[in-house]
Amino acid sequence: MAAYLWQAFTAEQMWRNKLGRRVFRFEEEWTTGAASHRDRDHGTLRSEARVHIIRTDKTVAELRDLNLAQQNPKASDAGGLYGITADAVRDYFKPLPGQKLYVSVLLLDAHWDTNSKTIVGHAALGGRVGDLHLGIFGSHCLQSYPSSFEEIVPAFTDCTPTDTAHVGNDCNEAGSSWEAASLGIGAHLHETGHLFGLPHRESGVMARDFVVLNRTFLTREAYSTRTRSRGGPVAQEDECTWHRLDCLRFRSHPCFRLPNDPVLHLDDSVQGWPMDGTLTLTAATGIAYVEIFAGDGGDVCRAWIELPGANENNNSSSSSSSKRKEKLRISAKSYGGGTLDVDDFAKLCSKEEACVKLPGLSKTAFRGKKLGMSAMDGSEPHEFVFSSALRQDRVLSKIVFYHGSAVDGIEFVYDDDSRQLLGKKGGKKGGDVFDMDVRRGEYITGFFVRSGFWIDAIQVLTSLGRRSPLFGNPHGGDP
Repeated sequence: MAAYLWQAFTAEQMWRNKLGRRVFRFEEEWTTGAASHRDRDHGTLRSEARVHIIRTDKTVAELRDLNLAQQNPKASDAGGLYGITADAVRDYFKPLPGQKLYVSVLLLDAHWDTNSKTIVGHAALGGRVGDLHLGIFGSHCLQSYPSSFEEIVPAFTDCTPTDTAHVGNDCNEAGSSWEAASLGIGAHLHETGHLFGLPHRESGVMARDFVVLNRTFLTREAYSTRTRSRGGPVAQEDECTWHRLDCLRFRSHPCFRLPNDPVLHLDDSVQGWPMDGTLTLTAATGIAYVEIFAGDGGDVCRAWIELPGANENNNSSSSSSSKRKEKLRISAKSYGGGTLDVDDFAKLCSKEEACVKLPGLSKTAFRGKKLGMSAMDGSEPHEFVFSSALRQDRVLSKIVFYHGSAVDGIEFVYDDDSRQLLGKKGGKKGGDVFDMDVRRGEYITGFFVRSGFWIDAIQVLTSLGRRSPLFGNPHGGDP
């Protein structure tokens, strides 16, 4: 039932943000209805969300080890439950290479340890491990959750005090039964937001506003032990929300797509082209919005530009001239879900960094964003100009890719057998060859790159619309 409340809340928030009543869907099965007392009493069959019971290879004692408890400040492996859960989920679903999974997990072995005053077997974490998008949360508030539609209002108005002799008062924000329900359901939704790729926000679910998630489903709030207030009527502006940026992210997320949505281009990447002190952004699927981070704003976005329309939403106060000199970081998002992060906007767009004078030509080239971290021993930058651009007596005839689990180097071979090597020769002996159609004047128009700490894989795009195979590790890094 908690998951259905997530759906109802999210659909309402999307509608209020004028983005349609779209929401993530659950895997379903045909079974006896459990969402309503009436279905249970009459044995009505319905298509309802399927719950998978997954076992780990760990014992209950191992899962409840204080060294794994996230709320234990002395824990030696406070995030260990996330890895254990990820391994169990992968072993259960056995995904194929490249198959994405979106899984939100309730840890049923969470327990309030009265001796250490710590919730063990619990961690509130969400994110991504390869192609597994995973959010986890403990079940220590489960006793307060509604189990059917008829129990939603009673559960969110139950003022029964939390008895810490038996159950925990999580973060001292669950002093009564309804507050425990709101915190547990809301905090798990917060981790599910991380599962969908959402960062922390200045307000909304991805802050800590989920403690008042109950207000979306009530007209009057009960007495709160957290604020020591008697409650009263609930106004819409007092409700918990998804931040506007979260809704914009959901609009283009594959889990939120509707059957009548147009088919998106396969290339979801965002490209940045610095020139003359500006940055031009392009994406085959279109630019959805751009997040702007000020130098002293940390990792929380407080200003952004929505597209189309270029309506700038700046929730921060007006900047002084000194603030304008601070480091500016941007993150551009495409409708296909791609991201381009620019860590230093001014540096990328500066003439010293962006402009490259081509030797022998009166033209200027523009340098793009660096890919890979250059963190491996022996890493060094390589930069060259295609000799076919400098001399008209040769054309590119083939490209040789040297790779193993990552890309070691690329060799460009011309029709006069002259060669240019970017990187080094390594990996597969002799490399893999991609031939260009010289007769039809085929030339390189771009590259598709997957990178992280190094260049994991690369693909050539040509003027004839052809794509080479993805050489290297096609599942490594990020596009």
